[in-house]
Amino acid sequence: MNILLLIGGLLLILLGANGLTDGAASVAKRFRIPNIVIGLTIVAFGTSAPELTVSVSSALKGSADIAIGNVVGSNIFNTLMIVGCTALFAPIAVTRNTLQKEIPLCILSSIALLVCANDIFLNGDKANTLSITDGLLLLCFFAIFLSYTFAIASHSPEETAGSEETIRQLPLWKSILYILGGLGALIAGGSFFVDGASGIARSLGVSESVIGLTLVAGGTSLPELATSIVAALKKNPEIAIGNVVGSNLFNVFFVLGCSASITPLHLTGITNLDLWVLAGSGILLWFFGLFFAKRTITRIEGSIMVFCYVAYTTFLIYNL
Repeated sequence: MNILLLIGGLLLILLGANGLTDGAASVAKRFRIPNIVIGLTIVAFGTSAPELTVSVSSALKGSADIAIGNVVGSNIFNTLMIVGCTALFAPIAVTRNTLQKEIPLCILSSIALLVCANDIFLNGDKANTLSITDGLLLLCFFAIFLSYTFAIASHSPEETAGSEETIRQLPLWKSILYILGGLGALIAGGSFFVDGASGIARSLGVSESVIGLTLVAGGTSLPELATSIVAALKKNPEIAIGNVVGSNLFNVFFVLGCSASITPLHLTGITNLDLWVLAGSGILLWFFGLFFAKRTITRIEGSIMVFCYVAYTTFLIYNL
């Protein structure tokens, strides 16, 4: 049964990613919206819906390590594995604005989470907890991020919705249908995949923190992986990179913000190493985009990022 959930979820995710990318790119072209804005909002929020569902439900069930590990693991997976794999399919061009503003904001979200989750070190408390206050603070950061994103849409006319030759114009009703259908398929597929993966992991006696950081994180991030690869192959690199950056910001600020606002999240299996790896992955993405190949993530850089993720996962499994 768990194997069937894995396969069915993966098929739904692939179908949903293709429909969402086509619909979002068509809307961007019709209304002259910069692709980076589409990637940071519609695509990013849609592909992060599985993380929101899993983290909030896990928080309500008292599984804080899965709730937090899902977000931390998903963001590490997004930055290293998704950007790396997407670059292996097609090099990703990164705009100057993304390097100067969006990626640094993504790094800031990781540092904010690191600070909020270090009560023992900073405050001398007995346990590290994401409190309701921390959750509300993260939601305030999310509101600032949304304001910034909408400002891009009104002040970046030069970054239009992409190449007229590569984006297929769809009727508005069909674009909306593709977006809604794609979102529905992504959410359902991510849920099926996570249920199957979690069932297999628990039957093997793996801890909740490792499940959250690896299988659940990878499963809920499959929409981002599929969407970014499809977008890159369809010559929409802004959607590909915007999807990753937007999803990471959405995961920390909104998903964890909502989860911690509902109930305090006590960190037991999630360590500072995991949080530092999260921050380091964002710094690595910024470093590769800034210093090499004229703001392009090349195949060589992509392979290095994939290797870093494999090394991190191997370390987690080795320390079970």
